[in-house]
Amino acid sequence: MTAANRTYGAEPPRELTPAPAASSETGGGGAKAQPLEDRIAACDWKAIDSDLDEYGVGRLGPLLSRDECNELAAAYGQDKLFRSKVVMARHGFGRGEYKYFAYPLPKVITTLRTCIYPEAARTANRWADMLGSQRRYPLAHTEMLERCHKAGQTRPTPLLLRYEQGDFNCLHQDLYGEHVFPLQLVILLSDTADFEGGEFVLTEQRPRMQSRAEVVPLQQGEAALFAVNERPRKGAKGYHRTKLRHGVSRLRSGVRFTAGVIFHDAL
Repeated sequence: MTAANRTYGAEPPRELTPAPAASSETGGGGAKAQPLEDRIAACDWKAIDSDLDEYGVGRLGPLLSRDECNELAAAYGQDKLFRSKVVMARHGFGRGEYKYFAYPLPKVITTLRTCIYPEAARTANRWADMLGSQRRYPLAHTEMLERCHKAGQTRPTPLLLRYEQGDFNCLHQDLYGEHVFPLQLVILLSDTADFEGGEFVLTEQRPRMQSRAEVVPLQQGEAALFAVNERPRKGAKGYHRTKLRHGVSRLRSGVRFTAGVIFHDAL
């Protein structure tokens, strides 16, 4: 079997080493954690879609419990879970570091990818219609991965990011190859009481207008879905494309962990 034909998404997900228990409540929400699939299904996808259309980002609310957040953040020290580590300062990306997960992915990451993708794909296809594009995205994530792998994009892209005091992430786009899914997910894993600064920021470059910035406040366990590269925006003569970039402002104190869930794989 060639690398381009491997069905990585079908491998059994990894179980993470449990972190010390803090609480079984959903981060920021106060409700006992249901199965993650149910929490995703319960999101207000109509409101999320509306925010994506208006701002290029939609908050899903609290998805992960404190225990799940702590467990995922603690996984950063388990090198066997990752395929590579990037120290941002070495590449001019900012300051801080991140690690890309290896296949098989942790179960929580696989669930987020698999269950959020169909809703995101409906938005992506609707946006393609608005922009007059013929590109369509399959509604099953396994089919999206097959498309990537046939093009040689076989490396997993979900990642954990770690920031300390003074760290930041420059504005950027996560593209990785020919097949780019137009939305991705970010989840804050750290308690906001443990750090200051480090705001998640989006900028939108609008034709013949100044760029617009959007700061997205998140609580521990809360997720946001946002545009990777471009999105439709309605103007006087119909819809046009606007370009987006995202980053993280300077962390003024503490330590901040986030998870990034990208739906396409990399070359």
